[in-house]
Amino acid sequence: MSKKNKTIAVKGHEITIFNDKEQDFISLTDIAKHKSDEPSAVIANWMRNRNTIEFLGIWESLYNPDFKPLEFEGFRKQAGLNAFTLSPKKWAEATNALGIIVKSGRYGGTYAHKDIAFKFASWISVEFELYVVKEFQRLKEAESKDLEWNVKRQLTKINYRIHTDAIKENLIPQGLTAQQISYVYANEADVLNVALFGKTAKQWRDENPDKKGNIRDYANVSQLVCLANLENLNAVLIGDDIPQSERLLKLNQIAIGQMQILLQQPSPNLLNNTKSEDDE
Repeated sequence: MSKKNKTIAVKGHEITIFNDKEQDFISLTDIAKHKSDEPSAVIANWMRNRNTIEFLGIWESLYNPDFKPLEFEGFRKQAGLNAFTLSPKKWAEATNALGIIVKSGRYGGTYAHKDIAFKFASWISVEFELYVVKEFQRLKEAESKDLEWNVKRQLTKINYRIHTDAIKENLIPQGLTAQQISYVYANEADVLNVALFGKTAKQWRDENPDKKGNIRDYANVSQLVCLANLENLNAVLIGDDIPQSERLLKLNQIAIGQMQILLQQPSPNLLNNTKSEDDE
């Protein structure tokens, strides 16, 4: 399935959703399968209805500056007559409509903007419409959480540049090999990992051999906010020439305090009595 396509499960039916220009379009074809094994016929019957034509025309007039009102008026006058038929493709081409899209290919079918799709689902069954809306909202909430996580993850990566610059300027002597420099960076990164997560990157990998990525890729939003703060604080402490062992303890105390605020509940000691190299 295309990365832009997602599905929701409603009363045993999978309904496809795709996003186009920041707008969600829901498969009318999939919704119609709740009523009949011939979804095209269901959609055609719905589009013959005068109320449907008027609703589509009003929606397009509100959101589509290129909508053709004269062509719409022609369809509206014919709607309800025994001989009147109207397909989604004919509607879209004749009126330059944006609310209904006919797609071909593997995930083809008739799709409509969510406003129109909910109206169609209501025409089929008010109960079914409520389930569609509920599952759609559940999907959007999940997407919102994913977006928030991605933003926070990017923030920690941007702040990490401040962190690495402080390390480069204050902790890396002249003449080190690339491997030695890499070790210094990794060692300081683990100061943050231990302060927040209670373990080094290697300890996490050893405990989770089947997971891809690193410990920070599995952090929650609150932890990522705290991590971004710790990166900036550690850069300041490095600039003040504070020893690593003292920085680790101070950062851990700050992490515990911030996580308690972010989570609004008591947090365990995140350090877990792990010692830094300077303690040994």
